[in-house]
Amino acid sequence: MQRRVRRVTAVFSAAVASILLSLSLAAVPARAATHDPVIFVHGISSSASSWDDWIADFEADGYTASELDAWSYDWSQSNVTTAQQLATEVRSVLARTGASKVDLVVHSMGALSARYYLKNLGGTSYVDDFVSTAGVNHGTTVASWCKWLYTSCSEMYTGSSFLTSLNSGDETPGGVAYASYWSNCDDLLTPDTSAILSGATNVEVGCVSHTDMNNDYGVYQQVRTFVG
Repeated sequence: MQRRVRRVTAVFSAAVASILLSLSLAAVPARAATHDPVIFVHGISSSASSWDDWIADFEADGYTASELDAWSYDWSQSNVTTAQQLATEVRSVLARTGASKVDLVVHSMGALSARYYLKNLGGTSYVDDFVSTAGVNHGTTVASWCKWLYTSCSEMYTGSSFLTSLNSGDETPGGVAYASYWSNCDDLLTPDTSAILSGATNVEVGCVSHTDMNNDYGVYQQVRTFVG
């Protein structure tokens, strides 16, 4: 009888200890990230894999995998819809990492949804640094080939109502640090100075193709220094 009581007591004590341990772990908030997590936003006709080289470079420079988020979205939809989805992604990354802010690193058309998020959806409260690489910030006439096919493409065509609204007033709102890296031989951005943002740190990187701007190591080094 005493042996059975001792056995029951031991099982009960172990169960209580397990419950208390679970409760204590649940009460511990997510560990704050060492760096601001970086969310990478790709451009039209692209995907998260376009950031693979830079993801590897950031990891080599001390970032953990949890601090690097190459985000995918439906690039054919309106940049407004993408911006709304980006807002959800930012909240998710902050909750997962315990960080207070993220850095946004974008390529090409990715600049439009990210800037819409910053300007119109309260993103400046959650973003520390914004980096545009070959960003279609003021549009491109090259978009004429697809503006009849995709909403997103029509929005980035030079002179669109979307761009007019996005670039009205302050192009770099809030306390966010803005940078735009652009090439003087970008055939997909016409004119290539369309990437320049008023109020940002604008850097001409020389002759780097549009598609290479977000995997070029020299550009990466400048971006890494800026967000660091």
